[in-house]
Amino acid sequence: MITILLISILTGLVTGILAGLFGIGGGLVIVPVLVFVFTAHGFAAELVMIMAVATSLATIVFTAISSVTAHHRLGAVWWPRVFRLAPGIMLGSGLGAVLADHIDAQLFRTILIAFLLYVGVQMAVQFQPKPGGVKQSNLLDALVSVVIGLMSAIVGIGGGTLTVPYLVSCNAPMKNAVAISSACGFPIAVSGTISYVLLGWHAPLLPDWSFGYIYLPSFVGVGISSVLTAPIGAKLAHKLPAKKLKRYFSVLIFAMAIKLIWA
Repeated sequence: MITILLISILTGLVTGILAGLFGIGGGLVIVPVLVFVFTAHGFAAELVMIMAVATSLATIVFTAISSVTAHHRLGAVWWPRVFRLAPGIMLGSGLGAVLADHIDAQLFRTILIAFLLYVGVQMAVQFQPKPGGVKQSNLLDALVSVVIGLMSAIVGIGGGTLTVPYLVSCNAPMKNAVAISSACGFPIAVSGTISYVLLGWHAPLLPDWSFGYIYLPSFVGVGISSVLTAPIGAKLAHKLPAKKLKRYFSVLIFAMAIKLIWA
């Protein structure tokens, strides 16, 4: 348990910096790392994926609060839009957790690999959605928010890689899209976390220190340390060539996807 805690703290320190530097959620790194760590420590094979995703999602509660507070102080959060997206996001996140609990572990892994490859390609080619390319409506918001919540709960992220492109396509300025996405990460995390706790409450073969499907040492280690280093990453974003670094980061994402495939 101590080894996992230490690795989780280190992972949180790194993902906090990456999140602040690139404006992405740490789940893209946290989930694959926890999959490797849980596997190496003998967790039941059928529980590795769902525990890694559930634990990653739970840590987003910490980072979402920190992030949205900063964006709110800058006046960048469009709260009416957040409140319009939040119900669908929470519904989708809960449904995503239920779906994750009922799919085969190998299919679960395949979905994660596909998502990592999708994000890796996005970052490598510096994809930018076309502003105003989508005609926003309340119905579209409701449908898209459910999909965002569902996918986020399945792959253990705060939804930024999905929410931001949608909002920009609906003609939201990038800074507001990122702020709204940060605010939406909180309901995604809360709904998904509660769902994973309840779904895993009586699950067999859970290791000690589990709270439902959430592994508490990793939750605490990643959650607290990532909040500490996220501001560092944000400061570095103003000093380093973030666009060029995104391409380097995409190599890391591809490497983790290949490692998951090989495993």
